[in-house]
Amino acid sequence: MKKIALLLLFSVIALAQEKPATVAPKQTGRYDTNKFSQMYDLLATPNMYRSASGAPGPAYYQQQADYKIDIELDDKNSKLMGSETVTYTNNSPDTLEYLWVQLDQNQQAKTSQTPLAESQRIDQVLPTEKFASDYLKEKPDRGFHIEYVKDVKGAPLSYTINQTMMRINLPVPMKPGTTFTFSTKWWYNINNYRKEGGRSGYEAFEKDDNKIYVIAQFYPRMAVYNDVEGWQNMQFWGTGEFALPFGNFDVNITVPADHIIEATGELTNRAEVFTPEQLKRYELAQKTFDKPVVIVTQEEATAAEKGFSDKKKTWKFSAKNVRDFGIASSRKFIFDAMAVKLSTKTVMATSVYPKEANPLWGETSTRTVAHTLKSYSSHTFDYPYPKAVSVSAEDQGMEYPMICWNFGRPDENGVTSEQVKNGMIGVVIHEVGHNFFPMIVNSDERQWSWMDEGLNTFMQYMAEQEMGTNFPSRRGPAKNIVPYMSGDQKFLEPIMSNSETIYQFGNNAYGKPATGLNILRETIMGRELFDHAFKVYANRWKFKHPTPEDFFRTMEDASAVDLDWFVRGWFYSTDFVDIGLEDVKQYYVSETATSDLKDVKVRRGRFGTEKGPFVYLVSGQNTEVNPKDKKALKIEDVKLLSDYVDQNLSAEEKANMKAPKYFYEVTFNKPGGMIMPILVELTYEDDTKESFKYPAQIWRKSNDTARKVYATQKAVKKIQIDPKLETADIDVTNNTWPKQEEKSKFE
Repeated sequence: MKKIALLLLFSVIALAQEKPATVAPKQTGRYDTNKFSQMYDLLATPNMYRSASGAPGPAYYQQQADYKIDIELDDKNSKLMGSETVTYTNNSPDTLEYLWVQLDQNQQAKTSQTPLAESQRIDQVLPTEKFASDYLKEKPDRGFHIEYVKDVKGAPLSYTINQTMMRINLPVPMKPGTTFTFSTKWWYNINNYRKEGGRSGYEAFEKDDNKIYVIAQFYPRMAVYNDVEGWQNMQFWGTGEFALPFGNFDVNITVPADHIIEATGELTNRAEVFTPEQLKRYELAQKTFDKPVVIVTQEEATAAEKGFSDKKKTWKFSAKNVRDFGIASSRKFIFDAMAVKLSTKTVMATSVYPKEANPLWGETSTRTVAHTLKSYSSHTFDYPYPKAVSVSAEDQGMEYPMICWNFGRPDENGVTSEQVKNGMIGVVIHEVGHNFFPMIVNSDERQWSWMDEGLNTFMQYMAEQEMGTNFPSRRGPAKNIVPYMSGDQKFLEPIMSNSETIYQFGNNAYGKPATGLNILRETIMGRELFDHAFKVYANRWKFKHPTPEDFFRTMEDASAVDLDWFVRGWFYSTDFVDIGLEDVKQYYVSETATSDLKDVKVRRGRFGTEKGPFVYLVSGQNTEVNPKDKKALKIEDVKLLSDYVDQNLSAEEKANMKAPKYFYEVTFNKPGGMIMPILVELTYEDDTKESFKYPAQIWRKSNDTARKVYATQKAVKKIQIDPKLETADIDVTNNTWPKQEEKSKFE
């Protein structure tokens, strides 16, 4: 081998002599690819509307839309008819030439573009009913029928409908600080959401020929106009939800006289629609904090569902400072409620449900609503509205101000599995929690689903864990997101992707952002810093329209924790976490240098070359990560250099000196692209353990490797990275020394 090496060396020299001398090429420059670079290249530039701190700026504004609505539910024909008067206030500095109004029901119209935009394939086996609906039946007519749009004097207004958006052309441009009032009349056929899909509609009960109506997006709704993009008039394709301005609502709802209604807002004519007995029960519920009070009993609901009254009754609701309105109506409804004491006020938790939902709903729903209000309020702000309502609607999970629809019912014998019960509790927490995000902290769901779904799923996880029942949370724990983050990159998008472009919506918009926030709280920032910053964000932006930048900047501003590296990797990329143990070297102390240390240069100190005496760390076994070499280095004694020990040390200092026997140089590598703190657990020969946490900044000068030295009194028999699975590491097979022959826990 030596001869070959010499020959090669000589060959290289000969070639160098024969080749004419050339000027070495200049090296090309490179761009900053450091993952700790600040995010000026990605975040919008701060301005007078939105400050660099993440708070609303001095020129921040938002529009207001106030509604007076009259609707009637035709139960026999499943039809909704309505008229409304909208007063729109232009608080912006801009002059508006037209208004944009959302017509979300048109997403289900015959002319809807949504089915045309979806790829299709043949399902070779499918139920006969689905075959009929897909290939044999004509698509039902479900879109808005606009009868007129008029100004305050009754004169017709020019308007243009573009799919799910309607532009109202103003006769005179709206100047800043002015209002404009218009009215419209409309109707549409209500969909059977269990067969046709949709976020609202009716659920049919074939046994008694009744329906439960959960009605939303039922009226022409004003779009948002803001400083970020002017009009938010992106079409409603079905996935990206809603962006809406705040306003005040007065809504009169006419239904069959035997129906029970819950809706957004306060019921202002309770004495006209409740019986005297029901009024007394409601008054009792307002003073009862430990359990729900049944206001409309199962016996009353069962009797009503047999009647099909031909008479009508009008329920009147008033809601202040809300962004939307939802309604639930049925003669099948049982109604219960209880009071919830928050730190500054008392609110009502309420549920409406059919007998088919009992006993699960009577025992669980309203109590879960109450727990949710307490949990979310403690982490953000006291729930500002007078009530929160949970509606039993099978196959649904949808939210509106003060009211939401939730799935989960017993079987026909009234038996509820743990899976169904936990699913129902989880969805109630989630949908009630949406009152906070985005009904109050009013982000743009049409553009950024994660800002409501992700933040709310994180809050849901905390509320579930705070129940103290070891609730099996699906989303939140870091280990649960690993299968998604380790998946095929062709089907992954950054969290910061528009709602309509996401392959795996649940993982991307719900699971990954919720997990990221949990990692921030538990592993990166710590609960105290995170909780304070999160509460600052919630209070800064309640009843306002935040953007992602406002959230990211506030979390840094209120905590003094640099999060650019985390936001860049977790939200703006599909990088994954994979941190491993590359090498472990062991050393022992010697007063004399071994042959391999004779020529080692001593590191220079701050003011020049260090002078002796020296301590020599002599290499023991070079174990590296070898599953066959699990021997521990054994040293009988530690000899301290007397010259070093005696140098300017008191007797007390000598007595308190550590006496490490074992020295380990551990090299960590990072096959994954995502930066993350390194969490290390050492297990000693006596089975005691010691934990170490190194901040993410350990990677700031090298994206590939990092090293740490451990000086211990006891021999280390095991080193493990992330033993509690806190970082979403996708491959735990490289997390342990000595290397263990085992498959990843996530395979």
